[in-house]
Amino acid sequence: MLGIKVSKIDFWDKQRIKNHQIEKYLQKGDFIFNSNIDSRLKRSKKSDSKKFQDILDKSLSIQTLNLDETAYLLSVSDSKNLEKMKEVAFKVKKKVYDNRIVTFAPLYLGNFCVNDCSYCGFRKSNKYTKRKVLSLAEIEAETKILAGQIGHKRLIVVYGEHPANDIDYMVDTIKTIYKVEAEVKVEGKSKNRVGQIRRVNVNAPPLAIEELKRLKGVGIGTYQVFQETYHRKTYQDVHPQGTIKSDYLWRLYVMHRALEAGVDDIGLGALFGLYDWRYEVMGLVAHNRELEKKFGIGAHTVSFPRLEPATNTPFTESPKYKVSDEDFKKLILVLRLSIPHAGMIITCRESPQIKKESIALGITQTDASSKIGIGSYSDRSDNQEGLRQQFLLSDTRSLEEVIQEFAKAGSITSFCTAGYRCGRTGECIMELLRAGKEGKFCKLNAVLTFREWLDDFASEETKKIAKKVINREIQEIKQTLPGVFPQFMEYYDRVKKGERDIYF
Repeated sequence: MLGIKVSKIDFWDKQRIKNHQIEKYLQKGDFIFNSNIDSRLKRSKKSDSKKFQDILDKSLSIQTLNLDETAYLLSVSDSKNLEKMKEVAFKVKKKVYDNRIVTFAPLYLGNFCVNDCSYCGFRKSNKYTKRKVLSLAEIEAETKILAGQIGHKRLIVVYGEHPANDIDYMVDTIKTIYKVEAEVKVEGKSKNRVGQIRRVNVNAPPLAIEELKRLKGVGIGTYQVFQETYHRKTYQDVHPQGTIKSDYLWRLYVMHRALEAGVDDIGLGALFGLYDWRYEVMGLVAHNRELEKKFGIGAHTVSFPRLEPATNTPFTESPKYKVSDEDFKKLILVLRLSIPHAGMIITCRESPQIKKESIALGITQTDASSKIGIGSYSDRSDNQEGLRQQFLLSDTRSLEEVIQEFAKAGSITSFCTAGYRCGRTGECIMELLRAGKEGKFCKLNAVLTFREWLDDFASEETKKIAKKVINREIQEIKQTLPGVFPQFMEYYDRVKKGERDIYF
């Protein structure tokens, strides 16, 4: 297996989990066990109009809801109340993040894995998967396409749990991505400009504190680990004993370790379809509240991928807890209201139609032009090859197609990464988000970076569609931020003349 002896892999497995980094956080059981999720869901059925309004008012004031309040929203089925929830959710999103959608691309760096998760195409027992780990040269080639031909500024890099993807590899690959200066080319024509990835977010296995400090040191953005399922028995059923991932608590407390290690931004998520979606929503809210209680910092982002088909993976073909489209939209709605400060990420697992409908529920981030096969951006293939990717995508549109759709709907696409580089992270960004102040910085930088992308990568048709959105945003800045407006226009003119990476 990649030239690594089985004995070395076994040794690597056995020294991964460090129980002393978990035990100090346990208090008569873990926080999910102590949350009594099942009983809260059962007693939340009774309708109470005053309670309902109080919950919505609390969310609109950008306060995290408690578990009973979340359970109450999950029980709402009346169409009028659901519409009211939608209205408030959109107001919350606008208050915190303004009128913008952040885009990014996933970059899978390897699909070797020591785990054997029953729902995953990368599980070690799947003999049909084509295994590969990208070299630094191959990563540079992938990055040049993403930054120089598509125009991405943010990536989420994805690693399997395997010694071939150890912390040394992670550090080296992230450094490589940041160093790439890609010649901007559109349809083969050079624009005499340079494209770069300005923020590398990480989706990786649970790491130890000393490893997380190294990731912090290399300048990562958000560190993402999804619990998959918060339901303990289901977790044990789908993660075979004897694998690293079978240790529920090692995974559950990874964000405690990350924050202890100084990582500023963390991303939570669950794989919806493994267990009852209502339980998973409660688990995510309980997780966020636990982190706020212990560290004063909640999740920077929340993700809610749905289980998708994977090659030679029977579990994904007829899952017992499959989430319908309507339930999926409701869980997004409840999470937006329950964790109002967090960015909400929808991915290309979902169809273009579902993504479009979800924007009004408070979505703030999505990937686009995504390819999840190992090395797929460089091979120029438009076809999904199931044997080298973890699951199949439902949305394979280009970044430009997605941006056009957003512009037609009146949303601005943001490529801003300024917050991370200006220190608006961790506790600082949490305070700004809750106060509704971060959105003002975001609006300024969203316009500047959107103009960058349009000039460097967009067709004339897309520029024409986007012009209305940009003009409207500039007028809003003039009206709401008159003191900053002159400096903003100076920056905007500099961007039009070809300067890049100017931000507030």
